[in-house]
Amino acid sequence: MSSINNLSVQQLRQAANLKEQIVALEKELSQLLGSTASSVAAKAPKKKGGMSAAGKAKIAAAQKARWAKIKGAKPATAAVEAVAAKPAKKKFTMSAAAKAKISAAAKARWAKIKAANK
Repeated sequence: MSSINNLSVQQLRQAANLKEQIVALEKELSQLLGSTASSVAAKAPKKKGGMSAAGKAKIAAAQKARWAKIKGAKPATAAVEAVAAKPAKKKFTMSAAAKAKISAAAKARWAKIKAANK
């Protein structure tokens, strides 16, 4: 589809005529159907919600302040020491009896499935 800037005068006139015909046909169709809805072409696009420049500036300033507070409170060496100073989480270990019980239950399930398939 070509840009409107690249169209000739004749093509623009033809496009305008087609648009007028479409509007007239849509009007006639709405009268026949008794519809009070406006045509699709005549509907204005929905306005998108927006934010003022002042609102954006306030949010940006608040975010910059939060980052400055975070970066100012934790020097690089203190951050590394804080991570190293944390105790390691204890890993969950399962007892041998619990492992054996789970294994036995799984073997029983599989034996039942294999027996049903035979």
